[in-house]
Amino acid sequence: MRLLGKSTSINVRKVLWLCAELGQPVEHEEWGLGHRSTSEPGFLALNPNALVPVLVDGDTVLWESNTICRYLAGRAGRTDLLPAAPAARARVEQWMDWQATELNNAWRYAFMAIVRRHPEYQDRAALGAGIDAWNRAMTILDGQLERTGAHVAGADFTLADIVLGLSANRWRMTLLVRPALPAVDAWFERLSGRPGFAQHCRNGTP
Repeated sequence: MRLLGKSTSINVRKVLWLCAELGQPVEHEEWGLGHRSTSEPGFLALNPNALVPVLVDGDTVLWESNTICRYLAGRAGRTDLLPAAPAARARVEQWMDWQATELNNAWRYAFMAIVRRHPEYQDRAALGAGIDAWNRAMTILDGQLERTGAHVAGADFTLADIVLGLSANRWRMTLLVRPALPAVDAWFERLSGRPGFAQHCRNGTP
C-alpha cells in the first residue's frame, strides 16, 4: 500500500493518523510543494486534480482524504471507527462531510493569510470575516461535543474525531486569540492518548 502526499498536508496526516490507529503499514511517498510535483504525468494519471493524498492499494487508486479514510476503515473491518448500522454510520459521515465543506470553507481565508502569508489573502476586512466564520464553525463543534460529553459522533472514537481533530489542531495553532471552547479543549486532550495523535496531529504543524 502506497500513500502519495507531503507529510505536512493536513489531509495526508488524516490518513497517516488512521494508519497508526489501524496498525496498517503504508509506504509514504512525499509529493507536493517542495517535493515531487503533482503535475507530473504519472501523478495526474492517478489523480487528475493534482492534489494529495492519493492511496494506491494494488489495483485500487483513491483520492479525497475522507474517502480514503472510509475505505481503510472498511477494509480493516473497523466498525468501531465507521459503524455498519445506517444511522450510526450517517452520524459519523455527517461530521466528516461537515469538516470537508463547512469547516474547511470557514478557515481557508484566515489560514492562507496568517500561516501561508499569501499575497492574495491580505484584505483586513476579509481576514476579519474569515476569522469570525472560523470561530463560528468551531463553536458549532463545541456545542456538539458538549452534548456528547465524549467524541464528535457520540460516546465512541470514530473517523469523525480524526478528521476534526486535525482541524481543531489547525484552529488552535493559527488563531492565537480565539474564544474559549471548553468542550473542544477537553476533547482535544482526550485524543492525546490515541495512536498516531502526537506524530500526525499535534506535531507542531497547523
